[in-house]
Amino acid sequence: MKEIVAMIRINMINQTRQALVEAGFSAFTVRKVLGRGKGEVDFRVLSAAAEGLPDALPHLNNDGPMLVAKRQLNIVVEDNQVEKVVETLIKINKTGNRGDGKIFIVPIDDAVRVRTREEGSAALA
Repeated sequence: MKEIVAMIRINMINQTRQALVEAGFSAFTVRKVLGRGKGEVDFRVLSAAAEGLPDALPHLNNDGPMLVAKRQLNIVVEDNQVEKVVETLIKINKTGNRGDGKIFIVPIDDAVRVRTREEGSAALA
């Protein structure tokens, strides 16, 4: 099993959610996060793109650089499903511009369904 952790633009969450469901991956977690990559960010462009999305505006951290609102998706899948999820995420989120996001793939040792105590792949089914 693998966990796929994806950081994407705030305005892409609805398209991403729909694409994942259509690809057969309806179980995932989404959370609001703040962060930044290594590259420089043109906050004038970001602010214009985020018009109507107040959560997308940069946040000032008094101790450092501005942070950008993103969405983090966590998806746990079988090893043979990783490529399909990654390709789906890239297809929807790639604009060719800085800030398109990152995808991390992390090994998962086990999973347990709380209700039934099913373990491993059975807990994901």
